[in-house]
Amino acid sequence: MKKKYVSVAVAMVLCGSMLCTSCIGSFALTNKLLSWNKQVGSKFVNELVFFAFWILPVYEVSALADVLVLNSIEFWSGSNPVAQGRSVIDGKDGRYLVDCDGKGYTITSENDGSVVRLDFDEADQAWSVTADGNTYELMTFVDDTHVSLPTADGGRMVVEMSQDGVWAYQQAAMPAYAMK
Repeated sequence: MKKKYVSVAVAMVLCGSMLCTSCIGSFALTNKLLSWNKQVGSKFVNELVFFAFWILPVYEVSALADVLVLNSIEFWSGSNPVAQGRSVIDGKDGRYLVDCDGKGYTITSENDGSVVRLDFDEADQAWSVTADGNTYELMTFVDDTHVSLPTADGGRMVVEMSQDGVWAYQQAAMPAYAMK
C-alpha cells in the first residue's frame, strides 16, 4: 500500500515540475547525445547504438535530466549549461565550426577562416552580428509577437512573428527587380 502512495507522489511531483516551468527547453543533453550517435559510424552501427541506448536507459535518463533539471535551469537563468560547446556544421558551401559560450555564438568557416559573432543582449533583448570588425544590430524583440529588423534603406521595420509578417518583411527587404 505504501509503495503505491510513493509511486503516485513521485508521478505528481514530476507532472507538477513540468507544469511549473512553462518552458519546452532546448533538450541540449539529449540532442548532443543524438548528434554523437549520428557520427559514430555507418548507419548500421548508428542503429545498433541507438537500440542499445534505448535498452540501457541512456536516452531515457538524458531526456529525464533535460526535462527535470537542465530545461528548468535554462528557463530561470536564460542559458543551458550543456548547450555550451562546439558544433560542426557541414553546409552546402563548406564546413563551419560553431562555438557557443552561453551568451552568443562564434561561427568560423573552415573554407576561408572568416569569423562571424552573434551576441544576445538581455537588457535590450537584441541580437547583434559582428563581422570584419563591424557590429550591426540584427534583431530586437519588441514584445512577444513582434521584432524589429533592419531594412534595405538603413531603417528598421517592426515585423509580426508569423508567416504573414515574414512575407511582408521579405517583400520590403527585397529589391523590386528581384521580384520579377
